[in-house]
Amino acid sequence: MNIKTFAWVAVGACVALSGPAFAEKMTMKVALTSAAEVPPNTSAGKGNADVGYDTASKMLTWKVTYSGLTGPATMAHFHGPAEAGKNAPVVVPFKDAASGTEGSATLTDAQAADLMAGKMYINVHTEANKGGEIRGQVTK
Repeated sequence: MNIKTFAWVAVGACVALSGPAFAEKMTMKVALTSAAEVPPNTSAGKGNADVGYDTASKMLTWKVTYSGLTGPATMAHFHGPAEAGKNAPVVVPFKDAASGTEGSATLTDAQAADLMAGKMYINVHTEANKGGEIRGQVTK
């Protein structure tokens, strides 16, 4: 390869690598507790969420399981933007609040930025704890 060809190949590689970041598929484990609620409550309920996120498609997926709540879950959803210890409005509602619920949603650019910044949380509500019984911050 002559020097001119080498230079063009090098320039092409630099242009290709300076483009947008490569897509990433992320998985996050989220613990849901009553102590994480704002304000905290004394429920013995606890849960876990497996959250996935595809940065290319902005597709958010989840599977949430829980037990020990004071009664059946009445609602469950993602809230944001808020860091731990702060409350925020619902941004992605779950279609089904039952334990073992799974779902997916395509995030907006702003929601995606909040998720990546750790400013979304999962909240499960019951009749006894209308503001939320168990909660967990979604972090990378």
